[in-house]
Amino acid sequence: MPTCTFFGHRDCPDSIRPNLQKAIIRLIVQEGVDTFYVGHQGKFDRYALAALQQVAIEYPHIRYTVVLAYLPTHQHAEKSSHQADTMIPDGIETAPKRFAISRRNRWLVEHADYVIAYALYRGGAMQFVELAQKKGKKVVFVE
Repeated sequence: MPTCTFFGHRDCPDSIRPNLQKAIIRLIVQEGVDTFYVGHQGKFDRYALAALQQVAIEYPHIRYTVVLAYLPTHQHAEKSSHQADTMIPDGIETAPKRFAISRRNRWLVEHADYVIAYALYRGGAMQFVELAQKKGKKVVFVE
């Protein structure tokens, strides 16, 4: 089954929320996407997770997983109880902390067929959107 992940600037505006939800629904309905992987840094990831939770009410067959870049601490685990499965990519525990997000994002690119992105300027989000495009992933931009 087709899979989708998300890349976006951690400081994205609230105004993208409706378009993010529409993009998710479009991929479910038109492309048959049923599995979503979302990160855990910044507003864009929080908005993507909230949109997935909302969309799952109407499309209960979808699965979504929060893919962590760091091993959770007890304090962090309590904050992230958001009705989503969580996982850590194999080998992430050996990555130096400063490379953990990049390693996780590479895993996301490798395991997704589609990317929903909010990437307007140079930075980590754009870097991984470009990597996804080079690898032939279909990218849907939201504004």
